[in-house]
Amino acid sequence: MTIVPITSPDLNAAEVSWFSALCSDDYQFLGMPDGDLRSSWDHCSAIVKEAEAQGFRNILCPSSYQVGQDTLSFVAGCAPITDKINLLAAVRCGEMQPIMLARTIATLDHMLQGRLTVNIISSDFPGEKADSAFRYQRSREVVEILKQAWTRDEINHAGEVYNFSGLTTDPAKPYQTGGPLLYFGGYSPSALELCGEHCDVYLMWPETEDQLAGRMQAVHAVAENYNRTLDYGLRVHMIVRDTEAEAQEYADYIVSKLDDEYGRAIRERALDSTSLGVAHQAKNRDLADEYGYVEPGLWTGVGRARSGCGAALVGSTDQVMTKIEDYQKMGIRAFIFSGYPHLDEARHFGARVMPNLKTCSLPEEYGRVPKTIPATPLGNGVRR
Repeated sequence: MTIVPITSPDLNAAEVSWFSALCSDDYQFLGMPDGDLRSSWDHCSAIVKEAEAQGFRNILCPSSYQVGQDTLSFVAGCAPITDKINLLAAVRCGEMQPIMLARTIATLDHMLQGRLTVNIISSDFPGEKADSAFRYQRSREVVEILKQAWTRDEINHAGEVYNFSGLTTDPAKPYQTGGPLLYFGGYSPSALELCGEHCDVYLMWPETEDQLAGRMQAVHAVAENYNRTLDYGLRVHMIVRDTEAEAQEYADYIVSKLDDEYGRAIRERALDSTSLGVAHQAKNRDLADEYGYVEPGLWTGVGRARSGCGAALVGSTDQVMTKIEDYQKMGIRAFIFSGYPHLDEARHFGARVMPNLKTCSLPEEYGRVPKTIPATPLGNGVRR
């Protein structure tokens, strides 16, 4: 089986990220809300600070219309309480007028002094059931406008969704050279085309290694058409303990009070519940053994109570390290881990696995972060 080669010159370095549960996604027992773990500013910002303390290099700040925190406001609030960790802000394309979005992202990038990364999302809005091709066309145009705003003196765009001509880009110049890295996930042909042409890191949800390799090969072929090489990332939950038995016991524990009908309701209320990616997560649950494992160490039980990323690596420190090393050999060097509850599992992973990992920051690897603070555009002095 041919596997896409890793793009990093250092085969051992990886961007290891954690997850802040902005969208009502923190539990001790899956499917049983816990007031202490709700998506409050105090709780979610505590996860960010703990991830930084544990040495994680980035943290995903997701986007949802369920109860929780607004992503971009949350990221802004994290700027003064962090100084090392990058923040991966999920942005739903079309939610904000793209030129204003460019300015907002540029402002956040200056606040974070180059520690911002962006996860491009193409899902529906509340009350919207848009055709997949339209959603990806909208995302494509948003990304193209962002890139113009970040790298040119003027925005000129004629598209199916947006049209702009002769607009200054002065307010939208980010801290990073060329703008923040764009992370992207999606399985449809339109998604792969957008990612291959414009984005930097292709994110995947957990599947068997053969399935992951196939997805990497597919997007790699698209990127080659544009003379580009992408990085690859994996978003997966984590349960690591001193022994495999302890990890498996904890996996059983967190679903021990789950009502499957309520879990189904949780999955279906998500705006991405009918996406192709979610369908593949469900298929893996169907193919799993009686204990929920679709391959050794990959447990699908998490997906019984959440949409999106629905599986966890479960095992001892050595087993989890071996799995991560196998992923790195495949060409994956961006990892977004999480666990339930997120604070506790960040500490478990931080104590057991992080000391064994060589980490990097992809914006720094790409040369995006300048050595000195860049000048801020003065604008034309016109106020309205």
